[in-house]
Amino acid sequence: MKTGILLLNLGGPDTPDAVRPFLTRLFTDREIIQLPGGPLGQAILGRAIAWMRTREVKENYARIGGGSPIVRWTTLQGRGLVERLRARGHDVAFALAMRYWDPNTDQALGEVERAGVERLLALTLYPHYSMATTGSSVAELERVMKQRGTKLPLDRIDVWYDHPGYLDALAHRARVALDVHFKDRRPTLLVSAHGLPKHFIEAGDPYIDHIRVTMEGLLSRLPDLPHVLGYQSRVGPVEWIGPSTDQVIRDLARAGVEDVLVIPISFVSDHVETLYEIDLLYGDQARALGVRNFRRAESLNDFPPFLDALADLVEPKLRS
Repeated sequence: MKTGILLLNLGGPDTPDAVRPFLTRLFTDREIIQLPGGPLGQAILGRAIAWMRTREVKENYARIGGGSPIVRWTTLQGRGLVERLRARGHDVAFALAMRYWDPNTDQALGEVERAGVERLLALTLYPHYSMATTGSSVAELERVMKQRGTKLPLDRIDVWYDHPGYLDALAHRARVALDVHFKDRRPTLLVSAHGLPKHFIEAGDPYIDHIRVTMEGLLSRLPDLPHVLGYQSRVGPVEWIGPSTDQVIRDLARAGVEDVLVIPISFVSDHVETLYEIDLLYGDQARALGVRNFRRAESLNDFPPFLDALADLVEPKLRS
């Protein structure tokens, strides 16, 4: 039976002109961030925030090449996953289902339907479950399937924050960075996760618990070094979980720490949060505060051990 694997991810603007409509889709979605005033307030405030942030965000993307590389990396991940599964004897195809930009969920369903699949498997590329990320993407998938009249059986992989292969791949990237940038040094490990509005946690979202398990699994695979957790990418007039990554950097600098290795655990590929926010924004901030050796572990991207882990994650679903 041929399976169509839908890779669920956030998406990102691929050109400068795409920035404002991308931000509008993002900030008007109550499933990812709830602004004051109910649905009407969301529509008005969301568009206003998108308009106000467009210039700054365009400038950020200009510093990393003009657009997000997330589609390119996710495509490479999909190809690597499918190659591994086909080598194991499985009949599979894949498509990207980006939540807030193209290729979107409707386009993804059309692609796998044209490929002649007989069932669907939605694979989230958010390792840690949140209603704002995987929850929103799955809800969109179910809406679009209903609109299209898609009757194919659907299975899902919604969470994999504790998968050994994922943790091994993260640890491998971190060990390489330690060997290359911190020989005979004892850096502080700054584990950075994507932030989340606090109201999701208050509503029972398991995101923080999943982050803690990933952090513990990662640290158990690394040398015993000082470590701290921070949450990055706060936007909008709502309260966010903390501590923020930029505040953690200030605290480390105040304590006289000069060596910091950032390990991003929420992002399975490079995009604006790694290439701009960590490398440039936080990097400049850290060095200005006296953190002389501020580095980031390389993202997972199309790292073969990570693709092996994804194949190991998916294969049991194909056998069921």
